[in-house]
Amino acid sequence: MTRPLNDPRHVAATRARRWLRALAAALALAGCGGGVETGGTGTAFVSGSVTGFGSVVVGGVRFDDTRAAVTDGDGTARSRDDLRLGMTTEVRGSALATDSAGTTTSTASSIAFGGDILGPVEAIDATARRLTVLGQGVDVDAGTVFDDATLASGFASLAIGNVVEVYALLDTATGRYTASRIERKAGVAAYRLRGVVARLDAAARTFAIGAATISYASASDTGTVAAGLANSSLVRVRLQTAKVAGAWPLARLDDGRQKPGDNEAARVEGRVDGLSDASHFRVNGVAVDASRIGAVAGLVLGARVEVEGTTTADVLIASKVSLRSSGEVQREGFEVRGAIASVDAANQRFVVRGVSVGYAAGSTDFRNGTAAGLTVGANVEARGTLSGDGTRLVATRITFK
Repeated sequence: MTRPLNDPRHVAATRARRWLRALAAALALAGCGGGVETGGTGTAFVSGSVTGFGSVVVGGVRFDDTRAAVTDGDGTARSRDDLRLGMTTEVRGSALATDSAGTTTSTASSIAFGGDILGPVEAIDATARRLTVLGQGVDVDAGTVFDDATLASGFASLAIGNVVEVYALLDTATGRYTASRIERKAGVAAYRLRGVVARLDAAARTFAIGAATISYASASDTGTVAAGLANSSLVRVRLQTAKVAGAWPLARLDDGRQKPGDNEAARVEGRVDGLSDASHFRVNGVAVDASRIGAVAGLVLGARVEVEGTTTADVLIASKVSLRSSGEVQREGFEVRGAIASVDAANQRFVVRGVSVGYAAGSTDFRNGTAAGLTVGANVEARGTLSGDGTRLVATRITFK
């Protein structure tokens, strides 16, 4: 039986375990003569959007992904080469370590990525840069990455009826999603949606997520589905691609909450999508207990936050909670490291790890080289923000390695 988090026996046992782990880590570090890296033994869980490559960067952590098992939203095995900027991910790896330069690293054992919405575009508001996709309101901002292979002109490439996958942060206070990445899809066998259950009607066997009405009347395991449904619960659904009597038939229902398990380090980025009080809330589907640091000032439903700590029994025990604005996140931008795969000198662009990077002699800070050195095979690090159409990285700095 799992004891409540505030049970004195649970608290004491948890503190003892953490003290022993910290002691073991300190002894191991001392045995290595101090070194330049710090970090304990054990595992880490990080949830957030991909903001860089070289090693994949999520939540400010640089993960070595060379041996990671990568899966998509359907649980299908994929390659690390399928990862793209703006994708929302769950990464599990080794203990976090910090080197002398202040870079936090880990070796990823698994990376799972998947959009929050996969379905047809039903409405487009070009002025407000808003979409309706599968009955959900989607906001596009300066931090939204557009797949340049399928949406070459970004938002302007979208059309009613396009089937798109939207990686996003859900604001349960407004019911709207802020897209971190949008891709156009073809040959989709089923639609997907992650959101909050509303208007549950047990008699009609229907419920709603946003403006989408979903029917589970024809589900093969109706009883199991009904038992897993409740208004305000966070769920992930798989839907048939044709409506029946105005509703999307349910093909599969899953819990929409993330379950990190037990980890000595955890970082979660997202919006507060559940709020009991200023010390107990949920971020991107992860339960957070911040009672050890006290009430978090300014915390409201829908607030964008970053939480760091440890996880026990799927609960993140917070040691730090930071409120973030969308502007702050956008200004931090993206980064990519690696060998240049192709160069378009005429348009001042090159590609590294699937990311198209633009540069300009007058506005890009070149270090250890010049634009003439941007040739296939050259190793570079590019940092910058998105282009106006969201399809490429505009480098403010390029460093030759």
